[in-house]
Amino acid sequence: MHFDSKTLRLFVTTAELGNLTRAAERQHLSLAAASARIKALETQCGLALLSREARGVRLLPPGEAFLHHARLLLQQSVQLRAELHEYGGGLRGHLRVFANTTAVTDFLPEILPGFLARHPRINVELQEKPNAVIARGVLDGRADIGIVAGRVDTLGLEAIHFSTDRLVLVTSRRHRFARRRRIAFVETLDEDAIGMQEGSTLQAFLGQITERLGKRQKLRIQLGSFDAMCRMIGSGVGIGVVPESAARRNLESMQLASVELTDDWCVRERYLLVRGRAALPTYAQALVKTLCDHYAAAATGPAVAYRRTS
Repeated sequence: MHFDSKTLRLFVTTAELGNLTRAAERQHLSLAAASARIKALETQCGLALLSREARGVRLLPPGEAFLHHARLLLQQSVQLRAELHEYGGGLRGHLRVFANTTAVTDFLPEILPGFLARHPRINVELQEKPNAVIARGVLDGRADIGIVAGRVDTLGLEAIHFSTDRLVLVTSRRHRFARRRRIAFVETLDEDAIGMQEGSTLQAFLGQITERLGKRQKLRIQLGSFDAMCRMIGSGVGIGVVPESAARRNLESMQLASVELTDDWCVRERYLLVRGRAALPTYAQALVKTLCDHYAAAATGPAVAYRRTS
């Protein structure tokens, strides 16, 4: 099947407005021309996509499916034009990555500068997304690589394990929990808490945990990075749950204590999601290798000392 972009835009606009007349006006078409395009589209598909009603149109089930794919085709067309324009300016690759909060705010800022320095003609478009949206984005082609942690429906994608993430409780060294070596998350919920900003994957994950426990975190402030959380925790405003790497990085400078969580969910495996590793462009395969090699080297490197209050 061949679908021209003008007809796809007309169909999407008609579905969104629920009115062919208004959609035709927005697309600068006469009503007769717009109606003819929609009828030709339905003929090509061999199915009715819209139900014509007194006050407009309504999507039929095949139309719902067609709308989903039409939006994707239009989005990919826009991305293609933008990337070709960049190639015309000397760019050789554009890599789209959907990732969770920990990846975006904690370890990718450490890893990406070296990758970009080694690949000066590659651009990386990095977007923070919830885990479920990450997998769907890779499957739909909106992202080349997804980075997730924990139990995620991978939707049949190839999942490449590259590291293990552990969540820990962080407190100031003056807090009563600082003397504990291990603690259950539920024991912390009566304390003032510092959290990540609304919409972050970690905060959404902790929200699901507290909902199952029938309680809520007593959030005093929500911030945009783990380092900012640690700074606030070190000042005694509250306690917080962060990745072990962020806690380790800030223990000394911010006078923090790290307490192991006893909950099973605190250990989360990290995966790269791709539609197929072998089919990735060379520069995308290079990023996958960079991430895997980085953590392989870290696993075999010297142990990092922890400072814990007694």
